[in-house]
Order: sequence, then structure tokens, then C-alpha cells
Amino acid sequence: MQLTPDARGVYPIAPTPFTPDGAIDWTSTDRLFDFYAGIGSDGITVLGIMGEAPKLEPEESVGLVKRAVAKMGGKPIIVGVSAPGFAAMRSLARQVMDLGAGGVMIAPPPSLRTDDQIVGYYAQAVEAIGSDIPFVIQDYPLTLSVVMTPAVIRRIVQDNPSCVMLKHEDWPGLEKISTLRKFQAEGSLRKIAILTGNGGLFLDFEMERGADGANTGYAFPEMLIDVVRLSSEGKRDAAHDIFDAHLPLLRYEQQQGVGLAVRKYTMMKRGILASDAQRNPGAGLTAAAKAEVDYLLARLAKHDPRAKF
Repeated sequence: MQLTPDARGVYPIAPTPFTPDGAIDWTSTDRLFDFYAGIGSDGITVLGIMGEAPKLEPEESVGLVKRAVAKMGGKPIIVGVSAPGFAAMRSLARQVMDLGAGGVMIAPPPSLRTDDQIVGYYAQAVEAIGSDIPFVIQDYPLTLSVVMTPAVIRRIVQDNPSCVMLKHEDWPGLEKISTLRKFQAEGSLRKIAILTGNGGLFLDFEMERGADGANTGYAFPEMLIDVVRLSSEGKRDAAHDIFDAHLPLLRYEQQQGVGLAVRKYTMMKRGILASDAQRNPGAGLTAAAKAEVDYLLARLAKHDPRAKF
């Protein structure tokens, strides 16, 4: 299924499972995608920043997409195709779309500084991959160092009909969502899906500002699904209650440098991954950090039985 501007819900960012020796764990990969499908994800994203995409061989990247398409029952698969050059971006984008992916995600390179450079880059990217491929703008200035104003995002969207979604990860970013929705209401911005990232750290209020859902990772993506559903149903307090119960673990997982290690460790304890290994270079958790995560999980289990294992 191809991605459209009507996309809503939760598209978890899939980590890439590895064995302790650094090989891809294909058994855990299948189990991971079965898990995402089973909890009611609306789609998934593979080869994202938290998927360790730069550490993969091209054939491994393609193999992950094949597995995702086979397991997700026709739900849209977003594939990160960001690359230093457009030739590699085009090659991967065309391959994954031929395999059944729903669209691709493109992050701006850190070298971009001016508004015109950013807008020009996306025009060149679309020219490279083809205007028939739906794409997602990844707006993540905290990591990528590229600041996109709402006006720049509007220019990219209006100039490129194949842009169907914004992955909004600015921080602070609530006002940006409100501004983009105001543009849409005024008629100066066509309809586009806005799904948010940052590990879900602000999802409770992002939904209230007009986000359509989450396109991010967390060791309990079921909570993200709950928040999106309850918010959409107008059950504000219930949405905040389940979000607040997870907030201490969510915050711990957002630490720069060890966030992926925390997520993989928790998903290993849940039985989703066989190992919490990352492919080198990667940093694991110390015994003290694991004990802290275990403590947070025990506290979370008092409010959410899904944390009992």
C-alpha cells in the first residue's frame, strides 16, 4: 500500500536486530515485524536513524524491506533512503518501491544552511528518485542540525506533489504543528500527514495540536497506539494517564548515545529480540544502567501490565 496524505496512526521505527557477533538476526527480525503487525500498527518505518541504517550493507537493507513487506499484511512500509549522494538514494528508493514499500523518508544533509538550499535539496532529491515515489520529510534539527521553518516546509510540500508526510521532530515544536495546520486551514498548504518523532516524548500534546499520529520508536509502541487512539476519541485524561505512566521510561530512553541500547535491552526482556546487540560502532548498557531500566520497568508494571515479564 502506498503512503498518502491521509496517513494516520502509529508507524513504529523498527530497530535492526543483530546477533552478538554483529550479523543480522533474521529470526528476531521476523518476530519483530510480527509483533508490530499484531499490536495494530498502522505501518512501520525501517532503515531509520534508530535502525542503524548506515551500518548495513545494501543487500541487508533490501533484505529487511523484503521481510517487512512480507510480514505487515499490506500496511505501508516507509523506508529511510537518506544518503550522501543521490545515486545511492535513487537506487535504494527504486528497489524498495519495486518490492512493495509504501514510500521513502528523506532527511536533509547537515551541510544545508539557508532556506533556499533546503528547498533546493528536496527538489533535487525528487528529481533523482522520481516524482512517482511518495516521500516523507524528516525534520529533526536536534540531530541533523538543519532548521526548517514552517514556511520552508510549506515550500517543499507545495513544490513537490509527491511529498505526502512530515515527520516532525523539532523540539520545541508544538507551535510549528499549530502553524502548519493554520496554513492548511487558510488554504496556503495542501493536506499533508503530520506524524511526530522524538521517541514520543511530546506525543500527548502533539496530538492535541493537530498531529495525525506518531512515526517514532519506543520499547512499548502499544502505548503510542493507545495515546493516539484515546486522543482521537477525545478521551484527553485517559490519553495523558497512560502516557504519564510511561514517561519515566520514555525519558530514560531518550538519552543521547544510549537511547537505542535502552530500547533494545527492553525489547530483549520483552522477548521480541533475542539480543540487545548493536552493530559496531555501538555502545551497550552498563550493569548500573540495566538495573535502572529494570527498576523503571518494575514501577511501570504497577500501572501497565504489559511491563510485567
